[in-house]
Amino acid sequence: MSAWAQKSLNEVVVSATRSEQPVTDVVADVTLVDRAVIERLGAASVSDVLERLPGVTINHNGGPASTTNIYLRGGENRFTAVFVDGVRIDSQSTGGASWNAIPLSQVDRIEVLRGPAAAVYGSDAIGGVVQIFTRQGEAGFFPSVRVGIGSHKTREVNASLRGGTGAVDYAFGLGSERSDGFNAKPSGNPDKDGYRNESFSGRLGWKLTPDQKLEATVLDNHQKAGFDGFLAGKDDQARSHLQTVGLSWNARWSEDWSTRVGVTRGTDRYETSPSVYLTETRVDSWLLRNELRAGPGRLTVDLERREDRLDNASTTPKASDRHQNALAVGYGLRAGDHTLQANLRRDDDSEFGVNNTGSLAYGYALSKTLQLTASAGTAFRAPTLFQRFSIYGTSDLKAETARNVEAGLRWQEGVSRASVVVYRNRVKDLINYVSGPGGCINGVGDFAGCYGNTGRATYTGVTLAGGSTFGDLNLGASLDLMRPKNADTGLLLARRAKTQATLTADLPVGGWRLGGEVQHTGQRYDDAANKKALSAYTLLNLTASTDIARDWRLLARVDNATDKDYESVLGYATAGRTFYLGLSWTPR
Repeated sequence: MSAWAQKSLNEVVVSATRSEQPVTDVVADVTLVDRAVIERLGAASVSDVLERLPGVTINHNGGPASTTNIYLRGGENRFTAVFVDGVRIDSQSTGGASWNAIPLSQVDRIEVLRGPAAAVYGSDAIGGVVQIFTRQGEAGFFPSVRVGIGSHKTREVNASLRGGTGAVDYAFGLGSERSDGFNAKPSGNPDKDGYRNESFSGRLGWKLTPDQKLEATVLDNHQKAGFDGFLAGKDDQARSHLQTVGLSWNARWSEDWSTRVGVTRGTDRYETSPSVYLTETRVDSWLLRNELRAGPGRLTVDLERREDRLDNASTTPKASDRHQNALAVGYGLRAGDHTLQANLRRDDDSEFGVNNTGSLAYGYALSKTLQLTASAGTAFRAPTLFQRFSIYGTSDLKAETARNVEAGLRWQEGVSRASVVVYRNRVKDLINYVSGPGGCINGVGDFAGCYGNTGRATYTGVTLAGGSTFGDLNLGASLDLMRPKNADTGLLLARRAKTQATLTADLPVGGWRLGGEVQHTGQRYDDAANKKALSAYTLLNLTASTDIARDWRLLARVDNATDKDYESVLGYATAGRTFYLGLSWTPR
């Protein structure tokens, strides 16, 4: 199956409403990526997987372990709410997730929700939501091992064990990856910027009764990566530590009433040497969720508390924190040809007071194969603690707020599908770093600027996607026509293209499955003034896989097969043509 060509009507998603839903009941714009697709891609990172999806723009300051920004529908990196096994991860220094620190080897499934979802998740979800899930246990015993080698002396070893017996199920994974890398910044130090990842994931479930389950999850990744900083001749090194820990209790009291209690902590730590810098963000969350069914409708009520803490030497005080208490109510209905989803949420922030958000989505089945959808929603993102309390901060910053409207048309018949979504998202009080007198910086006059609510942005676009199977040939394609612009100047936002397209195909040939991808990214600008252009580029990626023996599978991949020279960030190199060869053992 081509990576995005088909979507089973039996698939279940959780990102749209925080509850399991058949994909046929979801009005929102959601894409699913399962482990089979991830393994077939042979991708190096989570961002490599995401950049093949509709509506996703990626840029890297170098290789897979470098600083990475992901823009959903052109929105800022901080406008995407990110969860790992239900645990929110966020950096209160840079804003948004540290994508380079999420180990793909531990990932079983990814869901991407495009469009605002603050009425469900609270702060951050202006552009969308990415939910990442590690492996789950099930009855039986399922070991797996994968080894791989690639360009730049990349080598990896990963092992996992899933199983279950009686009331207990479990899943554990270990991964190690090393690479010599390449020179990420040719104009800087002439050294290779290699990296090393050591990761672990674990999930343990215990059925207390047939209708109650206790589950604990953990993900831990240590990364060491070279980078080129501002000082010439220095061997700059960055160490990242990403950890998520979650404990949940699920109870079903009847066919119509269930309860979920969750306690989670996400930790993001980043430090550099020999230039000394250290920042650590901790996000603690408590969730009480009740779900009630009445006929074709479903009502959800959430009580949630989120606490953010930032430890950073450049903030005053050095350790700063805040909290948000929230009440969220959702109602979903599917009756005949009609599908409805309504959500309201009230967040009470310890710094900013109350933020109310809401969303309303409606779908109407024009026929058995064709559905018309429309939705509107509001969202917000609270300023990071660094933006408020650092030496560059402004303590009276307001939250960034957004209003989104969109409409879509979906068609699916058998294994063939097509969709089109048109959207417009307006953001005000956009936080930018602006030049100004030193007095604007928390009373410190030694710097030339600070953060301020000085901007407005409009993200408009059309996303087309589809796929089908013709005999043994699977095809998938997507096209994004976007205009993410500064609403005050009319200029394009930095590092975002107006046009993106992906075409995927695969078919069996002589015992092998051969695949190919074409990815096109249009011209972008590296700066807000639209003076420094980044050229458009088109990449060709090739894959081939085969079963070489029972339980043994071989995968070969060539990325950027034409060795295209391009940049996603001005002055930072990309890897060029790369090769990967992987061997996996999965007893059946």
